[in-house]
Amino acid sequence: MAEQLGRYPAAKRVIAHVSDTHLLDGGAPLGGRADTVGALRQVVAQLERLGDRLDAIVVTGDVTDLGEPDAYRRVRELVDPLAASSGARVVWVMGNHDVRGPFREGLLDEPASDEPVNQVVDLDGLRVIALDTSVPGWHHGRLDDASLEWLDRVLAEPAPEGTFLAMHHAPLATPLALMDVLELQGQDALAEVIRGRDIRLILGGHLHYPTNGEFAGIPVSVAGATAYTMDLSAPPRELVGVDGGRSFDLVHVYDATHVSIVVPLGPFPVVTSFGEEFLAEVEGLPPEGRLDRFSRKPEGS
Repeated sequence: MAEQLGRYPAAKRVIAHVSDTHLLDGGAPLGGRADTVGALRQVVAQLERLGDRLDAIVVTGDVTDLGEPDAYRRVRELVDPLAASSGARVVWVMGNHDVRGPFREGLLDEPASDEPVNQVVDLDGLRVIALDTSVPGWHHGRLDDASLEWLDRVLAEPAPEGTFLAMHHAPLATPLALMDVLELQGQDALAEVIRGRDIRLILGGHLHYPTNGEFAGIPVSVAGATAYTMDLSAPPRELVGVDGGRSFDLVHVYDATHVSIVVPLGPFPVVTSFGEEFLAEVEGLPPEGRLDRFSRKPEGS
């Protein structure tokens, strides 16, 4: 157990929040340019550094770009070994680019079905609900009455450590006007179901840039895409996706709170680094010594 150096202990759980991987059949580049397979491979490489500190990997939709079986197979080939080596559970969430039948067969090892892909995953008391906001044949989001009724029944019984709700179409405002056309419809009905329940955090995707906000009194965290990123500095009336700026999130879960952290997809040159030996040295000092060793500025600075 690592020494507690400050006010907060180590996180009780660490969840990788990955979104919008958009793989294609044969590993083809997206739009003839974006190397989505290489990007996902880089995500896996960076998450491998966490070892057994990773408790879950939540992928919030658009796992593939066209719902092709080979694309789902390629995703599994990259993610499954990471899950096995870390002991992390994988939670797959449907997106508007996914197709329910191949999604079920390729990721969940279930028979093909056109029914919404709604799931509940228990992380030793922390409940993760994967909610299918996709509309077959369309790119906007919507929750049908059956899904809302199912969600209401699940939430009727609180989880021991609360609930994370994972969904592709995040119920947040966006400055990208065209993305409003593809928003989640029926948000008022969703708010009625989830307000006042035990949901601690809503995880979303779809927007292709990291952002956060609040919905029905609940924090919302949207992970950036690994496929490509929307350029928020583009002219206001243009929708521009760029081959860069990729990221994923790490959600550190504590008893009474959580922290969502954006992790840029590298590799990048190292500017500064303090290794394990230095950390061990600081841990071995009394509190005053830790401040003197790492907080005190050099004279004249």
